[in-house]
Amino acid sequence: MEMTQWTVLVNFFVLSLEILQSTSNKLDNCKPVSYPKSCKELLHLYGCLPDGLYILSSSSGATYLTFCDMTTNGGGWTLVASIHENNMYGKCTVGDRWSSQQENNQNVPEGDGSWSNKVTFGTVEAATSDDFKNPGYYEITAQDMSVWHVPNELSVDQWKEKSIFRYHTENNFLNQYGGNLYNLYKAYPVRYKAGACKTNNGPSSPIVYDHGNAGSLPKFYGPSTTIEYEPGYISFRAFNNEQAALALCSGVKPVGCNVEHICIGGGGFFPEGGGRQCGDFAGFDWDGYGTHNGWSASKEITESVVMLFYR
Repeated sequence: MEMTQWTVLVNFFVLSLEILQSTSNKLDNCKPVSYPKSCKELLHLYGCLPDGLYILSSSSGATYLTFCDMTTNGGGWTLVASIHENNMYGKCTVGDRWSSQQENNQNVPEGDGSWSNKVTFGTVEAATSDDFKNPGYYEITAQDMSVWHVPNELSVDQWKEKSIFRYHTENNFLNQYGGNLYNLYKAYPVRYKAGACKTNNGPSSPIVYDHGNAGSLPKFYGPSTTIEYEPGYISFRAFNNEQAALALCSGVKPVGCNVEHICIGGGGFFPEGGGRQCGDFAGFDWDGYGTHNGWSASKEITESVVMLFYR
């Protein structure tokens, strides 16, 4: 090989090293974009912030958009899920993600299992029009919860103003259950025949109202249900007379066994009524849709979404 060829090769090699070194230096100076893991962390980083939509990050680095309540009781509340009844006449059909989309099926006793799995769905902008669950549901380690009941189809800027109820816990109860509902429901599975009424119900935590009050509950739940609950709590995994499991009793602690009329979500099988109780809002329409008669809830609460926040 002639000397000129060697010179060209050597010069090319030196130039390549210089380019690689230059690129490496630039990368060293380039700070990766990072997002907080929760609204609480975001609030600690930046101080006073308004309620609204913010970008958070999962542990894998994937980003997602959610709503942060930055003003209630000190702020820092992360929206992790919403439970929305898309069709009271469709019993455990497509869209009933918090109970079962596989009909009323004894062979699927846990239904879709959304309360204790890592499947995510929906978008935050549509959280009052469809079910919503983001990675924060199972990744955030929280101490307390906040719950909002918000009429369906509202835009984000109307959620707080037009909510029916807003309340939160403040006793750090989630510390006892792994810091989130994902871990709580692993310990208390929402599954048909996993326990019996009263004997095997999950935990309850007292709540503090931010909007609304316990005295107005009879306006929303059916008249026949008043002997079935004690107001002022949020409760988890309650069984009815037939051993069907309900996931969340919002604003109440069950003291009876007809919990399908006051609790939402559930396992995949409800024996009573040939499947009439199956669905995300279970037996809210037992004596007619929105009639507020007998065991039926009012139209106002039936046509509202339940939003779950962590802090």
